[in-house]
Amino acid sequence: MTADILAALNILVLERLDVDSFSITGTVPDWLTDFCPKKVVLETGRLILKEVFPFLENFLIDAEEFWLLRAEKKLKSGIWYQLDLSGKESHFEAIAVYVDSKKYLLIESLDETYKEKQYIIQKARENELYYQYIVKENQKKEVLIHCIIHDMAGQLSAIHGCLSLLQFENFTQQVRDILEIGKIQCHRQEMLIREILDGFSAEVKSLETFAVDLDKAPSALISAQDIIQLLSPSFALNKMQLRLAANIDVTADWRVIGDESRLNRVIANLVENAFRHSPLESTVTIGLEQDGDYILVSVDDEGSGVPAENLESLFQKFSQGKGKSGRVGLGLYSCRITVERWGGKIGYSPRPEGGSRFWFRLPKPRRNE
Repeated sequence: MTADILAALNILVLERLDVDSFSITGTVPDWLTDFCPKKVVLETGRLILKEVFPFLENFLIDAEEFWLLRAEKKLKSGIWYQLDLSGKESHFEAIAVYVDSKKYLLIESLDETYKEKQYIIQKARENELYYQYIVKENQKKEVLIHCIIHDMAGQLSAIHGCLSLLQFENFTQQVRDILEIGKIQCHRQEMLIREILDGFSAEVKSLETFAVDLDKAPSALISAQDIIQLLSPSFALNKMQLRLAANIDVTADWRVIGDESRLNRVIANLVENAFRHSPLESTVTIGLEQDGDYILVSVDDEGSGVPAENLESLFQKFSQGKGKSGRVGLGLYSCRITVERWGGKIGYSPRPEGGSRFWFRLPKPRRNE
């Protein structure tokens, strides 16, 4: 029965009779008659293996030694190909086994398996070519974005100059305060563009070590307060609120590893992201929590949340939500590489009451670092 099952799997079962001769055990697989006359198979039930499968001549020498050892394991010949009586190519593998004091040789037709392996290899090559294509396309995008950002820098400098000139006009103090906010925002954008241009073609710089100066360690609380002051006018124009969470202990130490300008940029990016995805008359809240050796900063909004299909690529380069045209998807990516450079972690989680929470954890500075 076992031999019949193996035959159904296209495996020929042979029992060794002497050095050159083998008897066929069980049902004969259909493919065997393609390699030797049907008369030989049906009438004698015996094969001179070297005549039918010349490739096995050397393997049978190894098989004889294997059978003498009466090993419980198996010995494989490796895959070979052979032409049948009609000239068609087929692939095989032979296995020598020793069972119940008998010497067996199993010959398996691998045509279907071989084709599957070849298909897998071919698909792997195609996928590799497609991967290289994607890499090149991303490189093109990077060059394009680099050019766009470079052009933006010149225009932003012009805007900054205009705002500076307007300060000499006879405006009310309130207007002067608004102009000052605009100048600060322009300056920070210019700094951001300069950083992107410096590091765009060499992201490995984001992994470089940096010195931790305890006296200059930025405060997450102060950065959050600065961003609230800076962006509150934009929120007010859209009938929205930007506030600090009510349960924050303002007397606690909120210092983190990093530098102030980039920390402000990370928080501002998350707040601006929340602003773009929040409905009118809603509130965006910046929260701070002591988390062991870390400070946890969160930005909560009351929007619709992030679609499931966008979660995997949320912090990747050029990632952006559907329907958010006009942006290249660098904000969250910039936040991620900045936070990770400082030894922190950034993430997203949906709020139970609705909306999104974007958060990041940064280590607290220590004297022994």
